[in-house]
Amino acid sequence: MHIAILTFDGFNELDSFIALGILNRVKKPGWRVTLAAPTSSVTSMNGVTVQIGSSLADACAADAVIAGSGMRTREIAADAAVMSALRLNASRQLIGAQCSGTLLLAKLGLLGAVPACTDLTTKPWVQEAGVQVLEQPFFAQGNVATAGGCLSSTYMAAWLIARAEGIDAAASAIHYVAPVGEKDEWVERTLRNITPYLPTTSAAAHLAVT
Repeated sequence: MHIAILTFDGFNELDSFIALGILNRVKKPGWRVTLAAPTSSVTSMNGVTVQIGSSLADACAADAVIAGSGMRTREIAADAAVMSALRLNASRQLIGAQCSGTLLLAKLGLLGAVPACTDLTTKPWVQEAGVQVLEQPFFAQGNVATAGGCLSSTYMAAWLIARAEGIDAAASAIHYVAPVGEKDEWVERTLRNITPYLPTTSAAAHLAVT
């Protein structure tokens, strides 16, 4: 299982790194989470430079992709070379977007008539792209999910883990990173937000055990 997090210059550290950290709580042979970009390194909106482990071509071949957000997303959405290289396919990939990354999915035609979540700054741009924006932190339909607000990265990561490894694995990952004294509360809130968007069998299994 390879999950690629699209991360461009000017990226938001919370969106990319929170998802990266939570997703890597799955300790299983073959489970791999990487940052993907068109360059060998990228610098965040706050000046943090990181080395990149995957190319855009690698992301297109990955099992799951998250489009992270950042200060330059509108520029990226208007960059024909980058956008043409993003050959994502929701029929064979789990695809997510965080905050302004939702604009990339809209421009790639991956949302269509499906409503989406994004941050308040990006909301009018996503609406201009013809997508209804929801006033909630997370939404998914089929293999495509969107999240709005930096800390909703936890919901995106949990949804991907639940889809790939089951809801118990998602709960375990969130329990590990949640604040001490609030772990059960965080797990409950996370599962409450993602369970309606899991396949019916997964949601029913969760309800059965709770």
